[in-house]
Amino acid sequence: MKISDLPLPPDIIKYYEGTGITELYPPQAEAVERGLLGERNILAAIPTASGKTLLAELAMLNAIRSGGKAMYIVPLRALASEKYERFSGFSDLGVRVGISSGDFDSRDEYLGSNDIIVATSEKADSLLRNETEWIHGLTTLIVDEIHLLDSPDRGPTLEVTIAKLRRINPKIHIIALSATVGNAQMIADWLDAECILSDWRPVDLREGVFLGDTIYFRGKGSESEVNLSQSHRDTVIALVLDTMQSGGQCLIFDSSRRNAVSTAVRVSKALKLPDNSDLADFADTVRETDTDAAQKLADCIKQGAAFHHAGLLPEHRRIVEDGFRNNVIKVIACTPTLAFGLNLPARRVIIKSYRRYDPNYGMQPIPILEYKQMAGRAGRPHLDPSGESILIAKSYPELESLLEHYIESDPEEIASKLGTESALRSHILSAIAGMFAQSHDELMDFLKLTFFAAQQEVQGGQGGQRTPDTSQSYLREIVDNVLDFLCENAMITISEESLSATPLGRLVSRLYLDPLGAATIVDGLVSRDSASDLTLLHLICKTPDVRNLYLRKNDYAWIYNFASDRQNEFTEVPSESDSGYEWFLSEVKTAALLLDWTSERQDKEIEAKFGVGGGDVRGISDTAQWIMYATAQISGHIKSPHTKLARDLTDRLKYGVKPELLRLVGVRGVGRVRARKLYDAGYATPESLMDAGEQRIGAIVGPKIAKNVIKEIESGG
Repeated sequence: MKISDLPLPPDIIKYYEGTGITELYPPQAEAVERGLLGERNILAAIPTASGKTLLAELAMLNAIRSGGKAMYIVPLRALASEKYERFSGFSDLGVRVGISSGDFDSRDEYLGSNDIIVATSEKADSLLRNETEWIHGLTTLIVDEIHLLDSPDRGPTLEVTIAKLRRINPKIHIIALSATVGNAQMIADWLDAECILSDWRPVDLREGVFLGDTIYFRGKGSESEVNLSQSHRDTVIALVLDTMQSGGQCLIFDSSRRNAVSTAVRVSKALKLPDNSDLADFADTVRETDTDAAQKLADCIKQGAAFHHAGLLPEHRRIVEDGFRNNVIKVIACTPTLAFGLNLPARRVIIKSYRRYDPNYGMQPIPILEYKQMAGRAGRPHLDPSGESILIAKSYPELESLLEHYIESDPEEIASKLGTESALRSHILSAIAGMFAQSHDELMDFLKLTFFAAQQEVQGGQGGQRTPDTSQSYLREIVDNVLDFLCENAMITISEESLSATPLGRLVSRLYLDPLGAATIVDGLVSRDSASDLTLLHLICKTPDVRNLYLRKNDYAWIYNFASDRQNEFTEVPSESDSGYEWFLSEVKTAALLLDWTSERQDKEIEAKFGVGGGDVRGISDTAQWIMYATAQISGHIKSPHTKLARDLTDRLKYGVKPELLRLVGVRGVGRVRARKLYDAGYATPESLMDAGEQRIGAIVGPKIAKNVIKEIESGG
């Protein structure tokens, strides 16, 4: 099927032909034939690089030309930015694109003038909670990575968001996308969607296992063996060098951050690439950050390799991603998070370890779904004759096991993770506060719209352990427990069958807080007449929204002493014999990191002291800023004396500074380090910088920075 055959306006046809897309791939053609442009809901479970995004684009553009508006939901902020940049190219067609990634309690009404809005599922849910007007005008919903319904973290929010949008507009056109869904038809049935299942790829994928000096390929009814001339005794390096001989790139998936770094360092030393000015520039940019991780990364990049994980600073991750996309960086050693969403294909994907550490069970094999996500990254369209995914075995029995379990097996079925009190607390409160449910029966009817309810009914109807009636009883029991909790903590009122949110409950819902965390904050605020920075920092670390740091062996002594010396500053200190005491120490460790961050301790020192990366510090402080902002709002609502301290800490957590630097760091381009230098030189405000002028400020932070800072102040930024 040709693009020119589609029932689309001529300028859209011309736009795609101008980008070189003249003919649809077979799965794309099937989706069109089954109603993609006729407003039939579609679930497309097709391999990576098989054109899922084009399906979304065609549906969105078709809707927009009919006066509609589309939302594109993604799981990660980084992926939201990637899609926003891609869709911004539609400006030539007069299409306006926006991205919603602001605060969780903002309505972002200004985005209503856009035709396409890109958002994470959490942000989409928060827009619904804050009653954003333009949400009601959505006609098309794209759900990328629909298999993340299976995620304990993101799944419940994703399916409740879909349920809410369908409740608001039962006719909303839904396009759900994934590369790996074991029970695609079940999800399609939930969405009333046509199910497009295909294993067609524009670049063939060969899946194999490496043992000794041979890759054993198997799949699609064929088998083959390829012998490698072992150019290196390190198996991974041998596979990398073999790939690069034919001009390919490699992704290496490792089991941990530490292993990914170690692998990248070893590979970089073996590459021996000629000097490259682009690599040198990338390395120099990374080296500007004075941390051990940055220096290691810069050394690797200079040699053509890199590592990638959540502990890196976001700007360093972007450098690695851009360098790889432009075929300058040849090899990335990474953790599995890179397999989900980001567009970084490679000729060969090497899965160095198929086991992951589970704190409850030790090293465990990864799910088939995770393997398929990683394997799907193999093969660069228009660049590679084929893509290869390689597992590594150490014995023949292990070889046979890997071939059978991963390569010849289908991914696991997706299972809803909504059916727990912890998952339902926040969503039941938001349903009541948002008027989706004003009685017990209405609440149960609303929950029937979720994938959890659909799955329970199907499993019960197929003779599973629960019948449809017992499934409803099971769900009702969980719902009743959640309602009791919300009522006991003054977030809802129950009058006979009527359910209504209190002012506190509506505030908690708008702030996007777990009600358990909100109850913890309220109890902590009212328990003390006075509070220090540490008091409030530890209080937010007690909430389930903050992921606390693990304790290492060498942490126990100093954290115990720190907690003992400052025990009067905590809202609650359990007994050392209490089973929760170790968890308390974990909270204290996280609070101590935030205390160091807001006290301007150097990044390098924080990373070394707490055993984290720069990306972790930013991630923890970002979450803490959100929860502290919520704490300030709740404090003001209950008229606590700690409101001002919470507000000040909110800003300090954003920038990582002491109070006196807040006005300086508000100027774009200054940052915590430069702000301290300027303050110590006698410049405490933007006005004082203006009065001093470029020359004197340039002597402190450099001429180029000074020029940009002065320009920023003049423009009112």
